[in-house]
Amino acid sequence: MLYKTASRIINRNEVTRLEETCSRVLSFCNSNSFKEGISVHSPIIKLGLQDHLYLNNNLLSLYAKCFGVDKALHFFDEMPYKDVVSWTGILSAYVKSGNHDIALQFFDSMLISGQCPNEFTLSSVLRSCSVLGEFEYGTCIQAYMIKQGFDQNPILVSGLIDFYSKFDFTSEAYKLFINKGNHDTVSWTIMISSFVQAQRWDQALLLYVDMVEAGVPPNEFTFMKLLEACSVLGLNYGKLVHAHMLLWGVKLNVVLKTALVDMYSRYQRMEDAIKVSNFTSEYDTKLCTAVIYGFAQNLMFRKAIAAFCEMRISGIVPNNFMFSSILNISSLMLSLELGQQIHSRVVVAGLEDDVSVGNALVNMYVKCSDRTEDALRVFRGISLPNVISWTSLIAGFAEHGFQQDSFHLFMEMRAAGVQPNSFTISSIIGSFNAAKSLPQTLMLHGHVIKTIFYEEIVVQNALTDVYAGLGMLDDAWKIVHMMSHRDAITYTSLASKMNQMGHHQLALHIITDMYNDDIKIDGFSMASFLSASAELGTVVTGKQLHCHSVKSGLGSWISVSNGIVDLYGKCGCICDAQRAFREITVPDIFSWNGLISGLASNGYISSALSAFDDMRLAGVRPDAVTFLLVLSACNNGKLVDLGLEYFQSMRETYDIVPQLEHYVHLVDILGQGGRLAEAMEVIQTMPYRADALIYKTLLRACKAHRNIPLAEDMATRGLELDPSDPAFYILLATLYEDSGRHDLGEKTRKVMREKGLRKNPSQSWVEIRNKVHLFVAGERSHPQINEIYEKIESFEAEFKNQGYLYQGMGIGDSYYHHSEKLAVAFGLLNTPSKTPIHVIKNKSICRDCHNFLKFVTHLVDKEIIVREGNRSHSFKKGECSCHAEAVSFEE
Repeated sequence: MLYKTASRIINRNEVTRLEETCSRVLSFCNSNSFKEGISVHSPIIKLGLQDHLYLNNNLLSLYAKCFGVDKALHFFDEMPYKDVVSWTGILSAYVKSGNHDIALQFFDSMLISGQCPNEFTLSSVLRSCSVLGEFEYGTCIQAYMIKQGFDQNPILVSGLIDFYSKFDFTSEAYKLFINKGNHDTVSWTIMISSFVQAQRWDQALLLYVDMVEAGVPPNEFTFMKLLEACSVLGLNYGKLVHAHMLLWGVKLNVVLKTALVDMYSRYQRMEDAIKVSNFTSEYDTKLCTAVIYGFAQNLMFRKAIAAFCEMRISGIVPNNFMFSSILNISSLMLSLELGQQIHSRVVVAGLEDDVSVGNALVNMYVKCSDRTEDALRVFRGISLPNVISWTSLIAGFAEHGFQQDSFHLFMEMRAAGVQPNSFTISSIIGSFNAAKSLPQTLMLHGHVIKTIFYEEIVVQNALTDVYAGLGMLDDAWKIVHMMSHRDAITYTSLASKMNQMGHHQLALHIITDMYNDDIKIDGFSMASFLSASAELGTVVTGKQLHCHSVKSGLGSWISVSNGIVDLYGKCGCICDAQRAFREITVPDIFSWNGLISGLASNGYISSALSAFDDMRLAGVRPDAVTFLLVLSACNNGKLVDLGLEYFQSMRETYDIVPQLEHYVHLVDILGQGGRLAEAMEVIQTMPYRADALIYKTLLRACKAHRNIPLAEDMATRGLELDPSDPAFYILLATLYEDSGRHDLGEKTRKVMREKGLRKNPSQSWVEIRNKVHLFVAGERSHPQINEIYEKIESFEAEFKNQGYLYQGMGIGDSYYHHSEKLAVAFGLLNTPSKTPIHVIKNKSICRDCHNFLKFVTHLVDKEIIVREGNRSHSFKKGECSCHAEAVSFEE
């Protein structure tokens, strides 16, 4: 009897020890998510412990963590006894797996079973309410918490703060935070995160200051959210947060490294971003993606590709986001070969049906290839194409000129049940703009009016842009006036199109419209306004824009800096242009072209060619526009042989195919140099069909060198292509007259009159006190016209007294003067003595007026700058920057 009793005690002790062992094994495996721990389930059953609630709850948690919610549910259903931990465990498993609807159903079942939820249960339920948008359900949970006395529980207060933040009730979340008091790191971080999510960046940083003053140490998640705010607030804030990370001794793990790389790359500090990423050896796919995206964002494409290759060598497997980033780089580089290589990697990785990768592939093929069928094939392979997929494909077809196909795809998209967004609509509208297709634009406009997108600003801006691009400014303005809200893009689009149409004065008037709408000028609109001012030669307005760009911080925009260089170059202020160029940190091709153009057009030929050499030494590759400018400089400087060398180097050295415009410049160089036969040979052998301009160019050279036979041939050929251009008749008639053949000259002019052809009136304009004054030849309507004529006549009288004589002086009607003379005289009457006069002329200055202005600056200590097309004449102390007499059309 004693033996049996002792045996039972020994067995009971053994079972207790085994029970403790099972409990420890399960706890350890649960903490480390070791699926091997599930093997304890069998001994538990053999020992008869299958009804042990504590062990079963541990097994339930392990099943959920390692084998998924379905296995966990099967075990939960077999549990003979369940408590709040059991219900919370299965509910939490469904929340973590994203099955929030089922999680709430389990919560209802739990309440029906009579179990009372604890703070962990309610925290999971709140999270499901946030995801599902169940605001009323969540407020009911809050009411239950208050009733059960959980309202001060730190876990649930943090959950409620997060809940209200998800519904954009940040103020209510903050009230909860303030009322609670005695917060831990988690609740402080959640509140900071709420402010960041609500884009209240300043308050997020101020709350962090309060957190530090309260003596609560931040953790890595706190700094992650702060760095997200700093990505908007500015680099200095980001550096300060980085410094605080070091002060608090927070371990720089891969998550924080990723956040720092993202922050630094946003502010063009890739060197700092790389230093952070290399600070520790720990790397993962997200960090590598951030580095590659940073390089791409800063247009460092080759470094991005190198980083991608290094990542693959190191064994990190690319994910869909990384493939998307590198494919976007190939799109920006227009590199089909790179895109195809990445495509093959995507196929190997089995991600070709992923929507984000598929979208990037579609975009790459439409940007880099002329074969739209490649993009369509990729699109058809996407398992569930979204609105971005459709928009990329539709925009791609439209950009390639297949407007009808893009519209059919748009209809197919709607039939597939995918609702277009405003960007889809604006992309199609933009394609019609590129194709200059009015009928399709009107058709789509009619369709858009019937949709909810008509009120969206991105669609209205696209419609404004397309109508302005079609030259229908009145229709564009109608849309602008109908808009309930306008932005900088609205007005920038109008200003840009007005510049393209030559309505530069109207473009500058848009500044007033933006001011009235309380819209700040941004870098894009500033560049348009600078361009308008440059074309008008309104240097005073241009200087005011320059001043505004400095005060507003827009001077750091490369497009604005380039616009300033172009402005001063075209206004003849070459020293200011050079100074503006030197202030550009890293000049691009447009910066160098602006400088070369300014120098060449103002007669600084040697300096222009030196700038071209400096550009090449700086590692900036010249483009086709650069060579147009260089050839123009050689033409103005009469550097025939050097011009030929530059033309030959285009193809041989830089692999640039000369366009028709380059051949026109080459013909002009040879023609003005007297090598007329060679110029004619260029026209006959070039790979383009000659146009009227190239014949007119050689005709002008024939006039200069008095080659009548070739001139007659050029005039005949040119008039066959453009019979309505009076310039051919005028040039030929002037050549006859200069050669003593007045009979032929008069006959040519008579033919021109019989055909009803008239030369366009010569116009000149000058800006005085922010107002542009326009003059035409023989002008008599200006309020100061009597004073202007008296000024001209007084100069001519003084010329005679001092012995300054020039051809044409005193000849003709004393009551008829050319437009540039009138503009200069008006400028002399209305500007201070030392202020330069800037005149813009729509035609070349004639020889007589050129001499007149030279003599004026002999008498008056004043600089007079006259711009004719792409060339400027700077008159000062009796000399002109062109160092030669002007030879051109009559007025």
